[in-house]
Amino acid sequence: MRHRIAAVAGVLMVLSVAPPMLGQRAASARPDLQGIWNFSTVTPLERPAEFAGKEFLTDAEAAQYEARTVQRNNRDTREQSADADVASAYNEFWWDRGVHAARVNGRIRTSLIVDPPDGRIPALTADGQQRAAARAEARRLHPADGPEDRSLGERCLLFNAGPPMLSGPYNNYVQILQNRDHVVILNEMIHDARVVPLDGRPHLPGAITRLLGDSRGRWEGNTLVIETTNFSDKTNVRGSGGRLRLVERLTRADANTLLYEFTVEDPASFVRPWTAVLPMTKTDDRIYEYACHEGNYAMTGILRGARSGERKDR
Repeated sequence: MRHRIAAVAGVLMVLSVAPPMLGQRAASARPDLQGIWNFSTVTPLERPAEFAGKEFLTDAEAAQYEARTVQRNNRDTREQSADADVASAYNEFWWDRGVHAARVNGRIRTSLIVDPPDGRIPALTADGQQRAAARAEARRLHPADGPEDRSLGERCLLFNAGPPMLSGPYNNYVQILQNRDHVVILNEMIHDARVVPLDGRPHLPGAITRLLGDSRGRWEGNTLVIETTNFSDKTNVRGSGGRLRLVERLTRADANTLLYEFTVEDPASFVRPWTAVLPMTKTDDRIYEYACHEGNYAMTGILRGARSGERKDR
């Protein structure tokens, strides 16, 4: 969202959590990943059917796809039913999805997923399918008994900020701060700040789980590698479960480009690991507070509507 309320409290909190002197280069000659990065894109995570078997687009094809996608997503287009119009919620002014396809190493991709080669998320295992069915059944039987029955997104707890980070409807900005022993990944969406130790400490005990998992980082040459485990079973990365292991790689491709790659490993959920690459562009824009929960009046309306429906069903 372009008109947002500025706040510095989140950044001050980050600076106090990850000493010493974030914002300065580490004494060792590590690549400088610091700055504010924009990761908006119209390229989808999975390859659309229209591009089946086609990994890359030409510049002309990309321009056509970008224009078509931006027009299709335009919420100010009112050539639709009244119900669809109401469901569109915010008008186009409030959205900031991006307008360009993802360009990686000079080539324009048709999907962010680079492995498997078909650009699609691998099939779920039998266990993964059972968990997905159980989740769907729970949503059907208990859609709004309480706020805990609603999605993490509706509850303003977890969005495309990740991990892993993926382009979403707006707030596709991340600020990275680093020193010798820590990296901080401060997302504009939900203003999450992930403090990643680089000092070789072990992960938390397996019994301790978090919505954002437990991240540990290390340098492999010029690439920052972050391994995250200990995810809560409420965290769902396209069907993942509690055994999710996420490996992220951040590489400074040039002065204005950061390549963000992540691999999802969860043998209990997917028949094979899968990997995506998302290019990020350095920007002079600023990170602002995203005050989602403070204005989440829709949650009250959802629960009130559910209670009203129950009374009518009696």
